Amino acid sequence: MKKFLVVLFALSLLIAAIVPMTACAETSGLQISAKEAVLMSEDGRVLFEHNATEKRPIASMTKIMTLLCTYDAIDSGKASLDDDVVASQRAASMGGSQVFLDANATYKLNNLIKSIVVCSANDSCVAVAEYLSGSVEAFVDAMNSKAKSLGLAATHFENCTGLPAVSQYSCAKDVGIMLSELIKHPHYFTCANVWMEDFVHPSGRITGMTNTNKLIRFYDGCDGGKTGYTSEAQHCLAATAKRGETRVIAVVVGASDSKTRFKEVSDMFNYAFANYESKVYLDRNSSLDKIAVQGGKEKSVEVQAEGKLLAFGKKGGVDFNVKVNLPEYVKAPVKSGDCLGNAVLLDKEGGVVSEVNLVAKTDVEAKTYWDYVKDIVCEH
Repeated sequence: MKKFLVVLFALSLLIAAIVPMTACAETSGLQISAKEAVLMSEDGRVLFEHNATEKRPIASMTKIMTLLCTYDAIDSGKASLDDDVVASQRAASMGGSQVFLDANATYKLNNLIKSIVVCSANDSCVAVAEYLSGSVEAFVDAMNSKAKSLGLAATHFENCTGLPAVSQYSCAKDVGIMLSELIKHPHYFTCANVWMEDFVHPSGRITGMTNTNKLIRFYDGCDGGKTGYTSEAQHCLAATAKRGETRVIAVVVGASDSKTRFKEVSDMFNYAFANYESKVYLDRNSSLDKIAVQGGKEKSVEVQAEGKLLAFGKKGGVDFNVKVNLPEYVKAPVKSGDCLGNAVLLDKEGGVVSEVNLVAKTDVEAKTYWDYVKDIVCEH
């Protein structure tokens, strides 16, 4: 009985720690009519949710995973943005949203990616899938493997476009996680910010592209996202917005019309920016002490943060301390970017919130024999 009470007490503490960061419609004031919705911080914390884990069709939001797997192939060196991709007859014959690829024509991978991001081109998805994996079916296997690696338990893919398929489904929360991974790729934003652009075919023919995500133009701070619509999935939208250092992600699945999906995502953005913030405690330009270099041609080396040290939370409640961990000295040689220590963000109880590596800002070469001789001569 005593053991049971201890476990119950520990569980109640865990629930108390989690619940304040997850708002429901009643506490947030948000009015959501879509079948599912979720609002997340950049690091994946759920700020608001509404039926966010129910399995449903997500239409063209499927392309978030298509893009994520494409960027994975580029990051691994399997492909590059400048690669030539030949559009097959299968790709060119795709229906729905498309840029009307010419069968057997050659396109740059970069341009195909842009057409997927901007105007949700189904034909480009198939061309990219076949190029990267040899077939759409093999590429879809990679999509499902990626979903599994991300822990997306309510997600399964049958195609790379989002066109209706009996056993293809996901949920608002899983889509939010997918988008949070996609926005880690800087190239994505070079495409996602395009409002209107011409897609030029090898023949010189032009297909006009307009971004399906209207919030790119009409919501302050929105710089990425993916729409989706089929009669089965209804109107869907996953989008991200950033103001200052604060970035959030919002997803709706199954809205009744296009206007509603944009409004409800905008409402979630407004709620997030009104109630939450990211506070920067250390960035690459922060002033840090130099470290002595033993046996170096320079007596010390400048230190900088490898990235930003920041914390996300409710406005007025983000109050932490920074602890810098650096040695008294390092031995030469030192290369720019070498990790010399770290900076840790601590809460009031001393718990670690986040951390960042502290690295050498410049090279410091080791002294040669003649450098030591020179030092001895100069001393006398």
